[in-house]
Amino acid sequence: MPSFNYKALGAKGGVQTGLVDAGDRSEALKLLERRGLQPVSLQQVSAETAARTKEKATKTAKKKAPPRAKTDEPGENTGQLKLKRADVVLFTEELSDMLGAGLQLEPALRAMENRQELGSLKEVAQRIRNEVRDGTNFSVALKRVSPSFGPLYCSLAAAGEASGALDTILKRQAHYLKTLAELQSRLILAMIYPAFLILAGIGVSVVFVTILIPQLTQLIESAPGGKLPGPIRLMVAVSDHMGAYWYVYLILIVAAGLFFKAWKDNEDNRPTWDRIKLKLPLAGPVISSRFFVQFLETMANLVGNGLPLLRALELSRDATQNLALRTSLNEVIDQVGDGRALSKAMVRTGNFPPLLIDMVAVGEQTGKIDQSLRRAAERYDRELNKDLNRIMALIMPTILIVMAMMIGTMAYLMINAIFNTISKLNAH
Repeated sequence: MPSFNYKALGAKGGVQTGLVDAGDRSEALKLLERRGLQPVSLQQVSAETAARTKEKATKTAKKKAPPRAKTDEPGENTGQLKLKRADVVLFTEELSDMLGAGLQLEPALRAMENRQELGSLKEVAQRIRNEVRDGTNFSVALKRVSPSFGPLYCSLAAAGEASGALDTILKRQAHYLKTLAELQSRLILAMIYPAFLILAGIGVSVVFVTILIPQLTQLIESAPGGKLPGPIRLMVAVSDHMGAYWYVYLILIVAAGLFFKAWKDNEDNRPTWDRIKLKLPLAGPVISSRFFVQFLETMANLVGNGLPLLRALELSRDATQNLALRTSLNEVIDQVGDGRALSKAMVRTGNFPPLLIDMVAVGEQTGKIDQSLRRAAERYDRELNKDLNRIMALIMPTILIVMAMMIGTMAYLMINAIFNTISKLNAH
């Protein structure tokens, strides 16, 4: 029976090599799939080569010491180190640059370990180097050393090991992480000025209601025939009520916030909340565009480095936080698993825009789907920038108009009340 030499990704991210006996290549692929392996390369070898390989494997197994309890799972989490996103990006960039310059993995990690300015990354590099030196795969070592390297990162590292393009895939992953960090920074910056305006408006309103309006009330009531206008009386009543029962409203607001957070964090309610977020007037398009950028970048990285399309879709789904969008990807995975083209599966879900589907279809027709996915990611990244700029352009004038109307109304009522009082005094 023919023998096939394979290199494949294990179910837990490790790279495995070995021989499989099968009647033909198709049967060998099915055997590997039953074992939970995703083949990266599969080559038929001669009978002599297969015999030598098996003999060598047998001798190696006999020479080995009693096995240690060492699996692909990270084991105890108590000794793991947590890293900030900036540290993960720095580690990825440094390592990809050194691997790209020709260094092997262990010397590259040693060089990072000896760097003085890397801080906590030195210990991370040391632990990973020790794991790699003991024969652990790089992707598995990442899992064991730090939870900050998520499942997607470790899977990409395993794909890079299997395909021999670890430096390239780490460089792309660094770019992807920097893109996400920049997006988060832009969102925060976009909300700073509106938040400042809202706080300033609330502060001015509090000054009006608690200081200026009570003083104006005393002035008008002390004047002969002085009478407060209806809107001013309403504002005074509201001010007195809030002053007497402010703690009740504070408790209600805090309780409502805690209740909403508990409802939102409940696993049963997460799909509903994720669907609501996608329909929000301003935030919905931003969330969708961010998902498309992340999905396309991830798919381009995985497919471009030799992972099968179905496995790439599964990893992209695992990296998606929004459960409503993850449901859409599950539908795509099911249809691709049944033999449909990726573009056709996207059409059937009805949740992907036509432009994205067209670009994927072009990649399928030309056989360069990774390049099409990357071009689509760049396009939707530009769309995301436009959405953010549009939100900033709408939020600022809207808040200014609302604050101006609110404060202007109170100022008008106060000035009108003063003029009425003065007119009555002149009449007397």
